[in-house]
Amino acid sequence: MATTRIVVAVLTLAFCLMASQIFAEETKFDLTTGAGIKDVLKEQTGKRVSIRLDAGEEMEGTVTKVGDQLVHISKLSRRDFYDAVVRLDKINAVIVKMRDK
Repeated sequence: MATTRIVVAVLTLAFCLMASQIFAEETKFDLTTGAGIKDVLKEQTGKRVSIRLDAGEEMEGTVTKVGDQLVHISKLSRRDFYDAVVRLDKINAVIVKMRDK
């Protein structure tokens, strides 16, 4: 009897974990009228993003701080031990992961 209860509890827990991943809601992105690159980056502070620069280069990292003219991107991918400071007016696009599947 006790073994059956343990098996049922484990199966129930496993189902709940799988269901939460399957039915996970997408993160909503609400672009407000008049929003600029600076506003988008501020909303992503602490999260990983990719940014595309004027020259076409793409850079991925964590938004650490957004200033009036610069953004600090830390933990750059493919560049261990490096951070970057990028001028906001040189950014053409901010690419944000919004869903897992």
